[in-house]
Amino acid sequence: MERPSNYYKVEAISEKGINMVVEIPAGTNHKIEYDPASDSFKNDIKNGKDRVISFLPYPGNYGFIPSTLMDKKRGGDGDALDILVIGESEPTGKVLPVKPIGALLLLDGGEIDTKLIAIPADSSKQVISPDNFQEFIIEHDAVRMIVEHWFLNYKGQGKMQMMGWRDDTFALREIEKWKTRDE
Repeated sequence: MERPSNYYKVEAISEKGINMVVEIPAGTNHKIEYDPASDSFKNDIKNGKDRVISFLPYPGNYGFIPSTLMDKKRGGDGDALDILVIGESEPTGKVLPVKPIGALLLLDGGEIDTKLIAIPADSSKQVISPDNFQEFIIEHDAVRMIVEHWFLNYKGQGKMQMMGWRDDTFALREIEKWKTRDE
């Protein structure tokens, strides 16, 4: 795929699967975010310094589902839908077709913070290969627990609260709910 002129406008759903845009490659601690004004990826700045997570590195490729917006008027956080893809590290800016296998619901500063959990759609890129949430929690429960504990602690102990896990059907409904255009 050619580099898009605006990553937010890439289709959410393609013939290869659900698209995600990698902001933060697996294995890094740098909080990288897409800036649509400059059409570039930059390290987030906090207190005048690059924001670096003071915890274990990201356990998967982290980014967003393009062509989604969790509208605050409808209970969202004002950003594109977040996603963590369990797999080998992919470069910042890559548009990666994925298969959602679940969703983790957290409470962050009083707001619901939904994190979709997925695997690459391309089976040759998968490090685990559940077909659905049921298989994920039965065959890869240790991975689920690692992801859960990571999100509960990456901002500091006690800053995030657990609301629960949802299945792959819920994850797909969330994408449909927050899509900004019909495809």
